Amino acid sequence: MALVAVGLWSTVATAFKLSLRHLDPLQLVAYAALFATLFLVLGVSLKRRLNELWPHFRRQPQLFLLLGLLNPFIYYLVLFRAYDLLPAQQAQSINYTWAITLGLLSIPFLKKPYGARDGLGALLGYAGVLIIATRGDLLSLNLDSPLGAALALLSTLIWATYWIFNTKTEADPLLGLSLCFLCSLPFTLAACAVFSDLGPVAVPGLLGAAYVGLFEMGITFVIWLAALKTADNIARISNLIFLSPFLSLILISVVLNETIVPATFAGLALILMGTFVQQLWRHYD
Repeated sequence: MALVAVGLWSTVATAFKLSLRHLDPLQLVAYAALFATLFLVLGVSLKRRLNELWPHFRRQPQLFLLLGLLNPFIYYLVLFRAYDLLPAQQAQSINYTWAITLGLLSIPFLKKPYGARDGLGALLGYAGVLIIATRGDLLSLNLDSPLGAALALLSTLIWATYWIFNTKTEADPLLGLSLCFLCSLPFTLAACAVFSDLGPVAVPGLLGAAYVGLFEMGITFVIWLAALKTADNIARISNLIFLSPFLSLILISVVLNETIVPATFAGLALILMGTFVQQLWRHYD
């Protein structure tokens, strides 16, 4: 199940770029979130737990509204705009620094102890971002899209903030995620109607949004949670996620015909090394 989840997540960077050929970022967020919400509510219904949604929301309404605004609305809007501005290889690689960002934010917000490994992990990770964003030309600091790189980094901050606040929820992951999407959907659809176009879209765009909604936001999370729940060794299962960025680069190259430059591999290696130093060493200690 973990390998299936990793395989599906490896396809989404390519799906983002293909979908953005037919939809603007706000439309993609709105339609993808709609498909994801329908799937999650269906999943809760099949488990005969629909009656649990309202009591959980009533206990923590402000928290779920905040979480819903962060994810999927603001996070994916920022992320899709970054993909709109950057080559897929750059956007997806920079986005993988979210784990490093989460580790740094955990220090003040979750009172995690700060250590030298946190600083080293961050240094390695953000050095990797700089290499990727400049295509290895560090001295010139000539970025493909400064705004795109900034948005990709901002998306990691939003995603990490979401998970920090998510630790305060009392609902289990499926119910919590369903409530986040239900709370987010009215804002997402309203924003799309006002600032973009919520009318009929081309079939390729609709199919792309359905794919993103189901396999980035919905089904894959359920599969991943099931894998963690049934695993004998969660650390080993979690390590499989490091396969995803490299599989993703293969698809980006084959499907999108992007030439993967050596700087992307070098920068991604530094990002993953920084994540390992900061997160996994702490876990094994």
